[in-house]
Amino acid sequence: MDHATPNLPSTSFEATSRFYLSLGFEESWRDEGWMILNRGGIALEFFPYPDLKAAESNFSCCLRLDDMDAMYKACKEAGLPEQCWGWPRLHPPQREDSGLTIAYMVDPDGSLIRLIQN
Repeated sequence: MDHATPNLPSTSFEATSRFYLSLGFEESWRDEGWMILNRGGIALEFFPYPDLKAAESNFSCCLRLDDMDAMYKACKEAGLPEQCWGWPRLHPPQREDSGLTIAYMVDPDGSLIRLIQN
């Protein structure tokens, strides 16, 4: 089966791992130059970017989910605030003009993660 894995920046693998573990991800690989986190069929891969400023990040990816509500609930239960500023944060799901239901999460390094209901 073909698949893609987003490559995202991390200012600290330890901090990134702790954040995503709180959302139900598991660490499947880490060395000094690469880290892979998995949650079900989702794989996120991270590279070191120690000088990244979250406010200047333009990294993003889409997670197309069979149960977007469960993922959003995991984010809420991990304490991510629903707000329009700061890192990390959440934006509640809404039906967009495209017809898709999308929620938005911004991780501690400023990467925008779109949570899209399949």
